[in-house]
Amino acid sequence: MTVTGRFAPSPSGRIHLGNLFCCLLAWLSARSRGGRMVLRIEDLDTARCPARYVVQMIEDLRWLGLDWDEGPLRGGPCPPYWQSRRTKFYQAALERLTERGLVYPCFCTRAELHAASAPHRTDGQTVYPGTCRHLTPEEAARRALTRAPALRLKVDGAERGFTDGHMGAVRGRLDEDCGDFLLRRSDGMFAYQLAGVVDDAAMGVTEVARGADLLDSTLRQLYLYELLDLPAPSFIHAPLLLDSRGRRLSKRDADAGLEVLRDRMTPEEILGRLAYLAGFHPSAAPAPAKALLGEFQWDKVPRQDIPIPAGLFD
Repeated sequence: MTVTGRFAPSPSGRIHLGNLFCCLLAWLSARSRGGRMVLRIEDLDTARCPARYVVQMIEDLRWLGLDWDEGPLRGGPCPPYWQSRRTKFYQAALERLTERGLVYPCFCTRAELHAASAPHRTDGQTVYPGTCRHLTPEEAARRALTRAPALRLKVDGAERGFTDGHMGAVRGRLDEDCGDFLLRRSDGMFAYQLAGVVDDAAMGVTEVARGADLLDSTLRQLYLYELLDLPAPSFIHAPLLLDSRGRRLSKRDADAGLEVLRDRMTPEEILGRLAYLAGFHPSAAPAPAKALLGEFQWDKVPRQDIPIPAGLFD
């Protein structure tokens, strides 16, 4: 079976080194086995994802030589490739889950959840305590008169697990790890979990390679694949890059953004350094994307987050 990987960037700013590191690994993982790539723009939050960032992101990927077979500028069998234009598909999936009695309205605000004695995981994240799960239809209708509800998916207490292609065995229980999770926000925006599952299945994605910050999402997404009777891809989670203070890179790190790096370095210099950090390129010497195909091996990529040495991208 042909491997189909994907890029699924959220264009809320310019690509930074952390985004690019994951894009490069996803591209190499699929292309090194003769696979295909899909580019999907995850712009559900249109207020934070203006068109100029989408245009720039596409141009940045092309400049770097990270090409794709389906998506913006290429077309393909499953348009559109912008999530903001695919809401009818998410609504259809939501209705399927609702018909099974698995969805309920939630009127909790974020502030209320933080103020309440809700359970927390060891990393400090709140586990939804099921506050609105047992509201009667009459009570839900009364509350809906003054506040639009979010929609949550009921989870069970079954232990679930999968084998990550890089991080190994992962197991957990959704009721303990996250609780009933959001499918649609109170403002009508569909949640990342639902949209990603619907789109990856529709677009024939067989491999999702992405950053380890999304590892926690995977059991939720596998649960959705199961409920919707959709084929699930394999998952591979890559380590994240850390700045000089040991923090994960974000779009706030201006020095790590391509708008700065493109003035200093060639695509080959950027990619060669990233491949060196990933452990499969023997030095920080420049290398075009296609030259790295023969070197790439997941076994050589660290499993722990990777600090960027001082001066490497200066």
